[in-house]
Amino acid sequence: MVLTMTPTERTPESAPPGPTNPGGVRTLTEAKALSALAHPVRSRIMDALKVDGPSTASTLATRIAQNVGNVSHHLKVLAEGGLVVEAPELAKDRRERWWRLANAGTRWTRADFADDAAAVAAAQAAEALALHRQIARVHEWMARSEEDPAWDDAAFATQNWLRLSQDELRELSEEIVEVLMRWGSREIPDDGAERESVLVFSRGFPSKP
Repeated sequence: MVLTMTPTERTPESAPPGPTNPGGVRTLTEAKALSALAHPVRSRIMDALKVDGPSTASTLATRIAQNVGNVSHHLKVLAEGGLVVEAPELAKDRRERWWRLANAGTRWTRADFADDAAAVAAAQAAEALALHRQIARVHEWMARSEEDPAWDDAAFATQNWLRLSQDELRELSEEIVEVLMRWGSREIPDDGAERESVLVFSRGFPSKP
């Protein structure tokens, strides 16, 4: 199982890549980093930083409806896992602390740490949480999609049964990730078009009808 969290588009307020934000996709192999992702609040913090760019704890708290102390605690856990870093160049004074993602995206495959039981358990928990949140967001969208016919017309879902070898499934995965990376890392055009954060996720695995 390979799970890739691809980067999102850089918004105008997002800081450019640098030494602490190289813009690449990090392969996770440590139990500490995987465990840090396996928590709903920390997962939401990561998503907020992906979508909205660098933020302070207070801004993140408002965005995800949590108190500042709780967000600060979870930012510390994410930092210990190497998933977020401070962005001191964005602070207006010494009291203000800004945070950004350490990398543009993350990925992992259980084969990389099959002999580390703690890492395997953490990866399974992170994968289960990711799937739970993906399904929950689909249900949320279905419940309100009729409120915005234009976006409902643009939204999509697709399903295919394919006959593939293991190598072909890997190739398909790489092609899909490449497309998402291209759309996610592009510069957003300054054309006045209405844009919203859009969730796109894809899974491929052996199954039976």
